[in-house]
Amino acid sequence: MTHRTVIVGGGFAGLTAARELAGAPVEVTLVDRRNFHLFQPLLYQVATGGLSPANIAAPLRSILKRQRNATVLLGDAVDLDVAGRRLLLSDGELPYDTLVVAAGVRHHYFGRPEWEALAPGLKTLEDATEIRRRVLLAFEAAEREEDDAARRAWLTFVVVGGGPTGVELAGALAEIARTTLLHDFRRIDPSQARILLVEGAERLLPTFAPQLSARAAVSVARLGVEVRTGARVVDVTALGVALETGGAREEIAARTVLWAAGIAASPLGALLARAAGATLDRAGRVVVGPDLTVPGHPELFVIGDLAAAVDASGQPLPGVAPVAMQQGAYVARLLEGRLAGRSVPPFRYRDKGSLAVIGRDAAVADLPFARLWGFPAWLVWLFVHLMYLVQFANRLLVFLQWALCYLGRNRFARLITGPSPLPLPGKAQGARGPLGDRGETTSARR
Repeated sequence: MTHRTVIVGGGFAGLTAARELAGAPVEVTLVDRRNFHLFQPLLYQVATGGLSPANIAAPLRSILKRQRNATVLLGDAVDLDVAGRRLLLSDGELPYDTLVVAAGVRHHYFGRPEWEALAPGLKTLEDATEIRRRVLLAFEAAEREEDDAARRAWLTFVVVGGGPTGVELAGALAEIARTTLLHDFRRIDPSQARILLVEGAERLLPTFAPQLSARAAVSVARLGVEVRTGARVVDVTALGVALETGGAREEIAARTVLWAAGIAASPLGALLARAAGATLDRAGRVVVGPDLTVPGHPELFVIGDLAAAVDASGQPLPGVAPVAMQQGAYVARLLEGRLAGRSVPPFRYRDKGSLAVIGRDAAVADLPFARLWGFPAWLVWLFVHLMYLVQFANRLLVFLQWALCYLGRNRFARLITGPSPLPLPGKAQGARGPLGDRGETTSARR
């Protein structure tokens, strides 16, 4: 009987594992709650109107349609029968000989889950379009606001988290305000928008070399972003945030707060811990062995962001796409080796460097052979992200979109979508909104 390999998750790790098993004597079943693979590193571009959702996503069935040993199933994994080797779905079950769990992570609000509704994170397409909606509606609300203080609050944006996602979001927001929307409004000057980037550590991009962190700080400052390092968010409300810096508390009136700090593991991590006796780290990720299996269960692999794996020196591996893809390829190689009776050495991560884009012509690149910043780093970032996109059509579309945005200094996906707009000035509390209950706005026509 053909070896049954079930993979949970169609992200970088799971999809790479499935594709690398194309020539193996196995039957691959890829299960995901979504029917598409999402290129998460470019979510911030959807959130800021630079790209459309379809530019950074590709249907899983389309990607694997020519792989004869692969089947794609839309399903939700809810439990695990380790003894019976069954993956339990919300509407059925899947038997397996080998199970690869690559379910990823979600937002983490450090014990304050009520903040999620007030400060959306950026992990899904829905997150990105919700952030885009809130950002564009903030400018629309400011245009109609009569009170100066209320207008300033609408034009104040707080990004929590100074890692790559936070830096990229803050830089893109600054470009929207200073360039894209500059001549779109009649009563407000979008360039007067205040953008704050808040980081709890003492420098931005704390996982990068200090030299590059300093360069990034200079670049975002040139865009007009206010950087607050060593600052901790202690409260988030619908009207703003409270920061604590050196024991001093500061209240900031801001109607748009975006979250780019902290991750928590998928609930599947806790299910594995209960069903297979796995150990979890503080973020809920599954501690794996050198071969990426759950200790005591050679048939159970955990890869990608859900895995708490370490490098040769014992340092935790970062939750980035290159790690996930290398782990997916390693699991496929190990499984093929097992079936052929070959031994495969433990997983070793080859660090290809880290990248963060800050804005037009500005990025930082921490590479194994060099540290770059400014325009050279931006070119590296551009090339790498185009090459990592899964399908050729996506690469071509994104390249053309970027070229148009670069030459015209415009963002063409500035659509306010969603069931209804946020409450804008001109209506009493509890009213339907300034445009009735249809959720229509003028911004989508621009």
